Amino acid sequence: MSDSSIQQQVRAYIQENFLMGAHDVVFADGDSLLDRHIVDSTGILELILYLEETFGVRVHDAEMVPENLDSLDAIAGFVQRKQRAGVDA
Repeated sequence: MSDSSIQQQVRAYIQENFLMGAHDVVFADGDSLLDRHIVDSTGILELILYLEETFGVRVHDAEMVPENLDSLDAIAGFVQRKQRAGVDA
C-alpha cells in the first residue's frame, strides 16, 4: 500500500472521528497532530486501534512515540515499515 493511500485513509478517519466531519480544518501531511490539537493523548490510543484493525499491524508500547504517530507522513511510513516486517514485528 502506498504512503499516499495510507495518508488518505488516516486523514479521512481523523476528519470523521476527531474533527467531527469538519472539512474546514486544514492540516498538511507533515503537521504535528498533537501540536495542532487535532488529536490528544486519548485520541492517539484510538488512532492506534484504528491502525491495527485497518492495516493489520501491531503497535508495541515502545513504538508509541511521536516519530511514528504524530503526523500523516510519520504514520504512513510507520505502517509501511510494519507491513513489510510482518504483523508481530
